[in-house]
Amino acid sequence: MSSYLIVVEGDGSTNYSAYAPDLPGVAATGDTPEECEAEMREAIAFHIEGLRFAGEPVPPATSRGVTVEVAA
Repeated sequence: MSSYLIVVEGDGSTNYSAYAPDLPGVAATGDTPEECEAEMREAIAFHIEGLRFAGEPVPPATSRGVTVEVAA
């Protein structure tokens, strides 16, 4: 099992969107951050299934995320 970093963007004024840096082209949206994350899990699983079906290599999970605090 691999753990892929996903980036969830949005401030609640519309919807949320997410992408996976290690899986170009894989993206999802949702009304809440939780819904967006769930949709992204499905999108990643579907993408990996398609890669395997096509005999293509599955990219390794190499990205990591860090949150930093700065005075603004």
